[in-house]
Amino acid sequence: MRIISFAAIKGGVGKTTLTFNYGEWLSRQGKNVLLIDCDHQCSLSQTYNLFTTENTVYNIFEGGEVEIHNIHSNLDIIPSSPMLDELETELSTKHNKDLLLMMWFQDNIDTIRKYDFVLIDCHPDFLTVTKNAIAISHYILSPIEPSQYGFTSKSLLLERLSNFKDEVIDVRSRESYITAQTLFIGNRIRHNTKSSKEFSQKISEDKNVIALIPEKELFNRSTLDGTPIVEMQEDKEINVKNKTFFNALDSTFRNITNTIEK
Repeated sequence: MRIISFAAIKGGVGKTTLTFNYGEWLSRQGKNVLLIDCDHQCSLSQTYNLFTTENTVYNIFEGGEVEIHNIHSNLDIIPSSPMLDELETELSTKHNKDLLLMMWFQDNIDTIRKYDFVLIDCHPDFLTVTKNAIAISHYILSPIEPSQYGFTSKSLLLERLSNFKDEVIDVRSRESYITAQTLFIGNRIRHNTKSSKEFSQKISEDKNVIALIPEKELFNRSTLDGTPIVEMQEDKEINVKNKTFFNALDSTFRNITNTIEK
């Protein structure tokens, strides 16, 4: 099993769109995938028309039943709850509050061991729920966009991760429980603008940047329409018009998967 958190300090960078489309792509490759929506905005859940406050990811942190919803063959999801944003205050004095998701996984290992990939969509922050996701992850995939704040948010995420690693340690071995490797994805790259060209050149020099995804309205709208790119490819008319983008995205997802499965 590979557990991957899609996390970023800045909102609106395409985390949910990437989680949605990568999860759907993996499931078409024959992988068993579990999506976990850890964003109280519930965007990933709503993409699948899941509107509920019962048996959601919230119960992982507060106790109670958690329901895993089947989307289609090979793809399941644990939906989010708008009540997640209340957890910061509710968990403020709780012991091991940053490891609650890890403990839930251990308690339910017989249920989740069947998954090849667990993809976690995080809220754009570095608070308790996001820390829980990072604590259990093997990898963090963080999309960044062509802007000065994109570089700033990248540095800020790495700084907070470093501090988090120092905070959550085994008191006996002095080793951190936080072992996730952080990888970055350049997203919404416009190759016909100076800023995007400069951005692409600069981030391509970073060995932790593993993919560049071009700006494409089709991709950006996929979550709004609830139609993943891999499904759009099955439409011959859409495929012909967007074949170059589809091939590039397929190559990107294969590269990400090969990196993560090493």
